[in-house]
Amino acid sequence: MTASSRLGVGIVGAGRVGPVIGAALAGVGHAITGITAGSDRERVDAVLPGVPVLDTDEVVRRSELVVLAVPHDDLEPLVAGLAELGAWQVGQLVLHTDPAHGLSVLAPAAARGAIPLAVHPAITFTGSTLDLRALTGAYAAVTAPAAVLPIAQALAVELGCEPVVVADADRPAYGEAIATATQFAASIVQQSAALLDQAGVPAPGRFLSTLVHSTVERALTAAGRGASVDEELL
Repeated sequence: MTASSRLGVGIVGAGRVGPVIGAALAGVGHAITGITAGSDRERVDAVLPGVPVLDTDEVVRRSELVVLAVPHDDLEPLVAGLAELGAWQVGQLVLHTDPAHGLSVLAPAAARGAIPLAVHPAITFTGSTLDLRALTGAYAAVTAPAAVLPIAQALAVELGCEPVVVADADRPAYGEAIATATQFAASIVQQSAALLDQAGVPAPGRFLSTLVHSTVERALTAAGRGASVDEELL
């Protein structure tokens, strides 16, 4: 996007993802029009200082780009409810950050003239400014109608990410891959740390950090070469 295409951006969702997305876009010149209320105002203020807290429909009304960063199960009723209120505007960009949902979840907004986009940065968000560094060089899965795909890709780049196009029909598989990688890895590390603790190993998390990092790196190398993980780790 060029300097002439700066947008008024509204953030719906004040969890770990929304404020960071807002801060990244503000960092490249977009104006943050407002954010919805969250459970940790101090954390949000640390990432997005001075941004007004508004009701959801007011955030939508004020914004040319609406970022929906809400839990997976909340996204569909949120979009439909705002459509029933007549909140969506013709030509307004509506972007969700959910990995598994595609464009169909935004259909009620699109039916009222909004432009649907799905952009999922593939990082684990902490909700702090450290995430802005993590976004730089990360990948983002981008899904959008063909006519506006360059807009979604440009927004991913402005977040600091490298955009990777994921077809709308492939979003569920993509979402499952992300969930498997994050949930399985976290579960295994927690189990291993608990076993080390039982074995009397002090600071099991620190003990595992180098091992886990090197193992993951080798597994990723194997995946990139099409080799089995067992082959790479032998």
